[in-house]
Amino acid sequence: MISSAIESVETIIVDLPTIRPHQLAMHTMQHQTMVIVRIRCADGVEGIGEATTIGGLAYGNESPDSMKTNIDRFFAPLLVGQDASNVNAAMQRLDRTIKGNTFAKSGIETALLDAQGKRLGMAVSELLGGRVRDSLEVAWTLASGDTDKDIAEAEHMLDIRRHRVFKLKIGANEVSRDLKHVIAIKKALGDRGSVRVDVNQAWDEAVAIRACQELGDNGIDLIEQPISRNNRSGQVRLNQRSPAPIMADESIECVEDAFNLAAEGAASVFALKIAKNGGPRAVLRTAAIAEAAGIGLYGATMLEGSVGSLAAAHAFLTLKKLTWHTELFGPLLLTEDIVTEPPVYRDFQLEVPRTPGIGLTLDEERLAFFSRK
Repeated sequence: MISSAIESVETIIVDLPTIRPHQLAMHTMQHQTMVIVRIRCADGVEGIGEATTIGGLAYGNESPDSMKTNIDRFFAPLLVGQDASNVNAAMQRLDRTIKGNTFAKSGIETALLDAQGKRLGMAVSELLGGRVRDSLEVAWTLASGDTDKDIAEAEHMLDIRRHRVFKLKIGANEVSRDLKHVIAIKKALGDRGSVRVDVNQAWDEAVAIRACQELGDNGIDLIEQPISRNNRSGQVRLNQRSPAPIMADESIECVEDAFNLAAEGAASVFALKIAKNGGPRAVLRTAAIAEAAGIGLYGATMLEGSVGSLAAAHAFLTLKKLTWHTELFGPLLLTEDIVTEPPVYRDFQLEVPRTPGIGLTLDEERLAFFSRK
């Protein structure tokens, strides 16, 4: 019997309220739903992970319900009895049998890494090669859709020194209205804040060519996924013409996508998401491709809660360069949490603990209260 054998894999769907509706091009988020993964091992160690997406199936091919079903029915039988201390072997076992499902795999890999960190008394960042920083600058999304409210919110974040990098979700409105909104916010903030936009594939190429030019000419620092991920040649042309860097997000649904984008010159910046790559270890493979190709890196989010956000943070701490910082603000969108000590944000940074594993403990009472019955 393997002393660190996996004894059980449990999934719990949790619905947590948010501070406000969060508007994206494809969906308005009224609350956040996440799948908490608990892996219990024969040596008494438990690892926790999180699998989270946005808006059911509005964003991608996995939903909280499908992730829970697939982990319970397909993942767990492959994992029970396996050596939890060999994360690499366990994940390769899943990859041989289960195609795709990167969000679910990310939750599993996070839980395995958390367990191994606790077992060895090491933070997950040390398991991933060793941190080169202790904190990460975090952007904030201004998503009310009201220009004056967004400016006031940005000014407040600057005053309390919580954020000085701001992203705006656009694409749901007529393009000229969106551009007017973004440019007004940039003019109000000036050099005190970086302003970026995320279009979530909402434009066609012709609109994007004009809009990216106008955004770049007005000081917008970064433009995320302006056109469809399927228009790869259009992404190449847009990346060559835009005065502001183009960042690939939806275009990267796996590590292989990152390689193809880099080879074709379809983006100047990659959004790194543990969920879309299959876990903290997997996202570092995408980062290595980008680094080899001279592509900038941005630590992105699927608006995960505390568990998923810190799992991503541990991976991002190990990167040599994180030129465009991160947007691990998911826990700040929530009015409630399911951990005993939520992540700490101060002086524009997310501080990442050095305690074993990912550094969080579930609050059992609150977990039970917010769990979907």
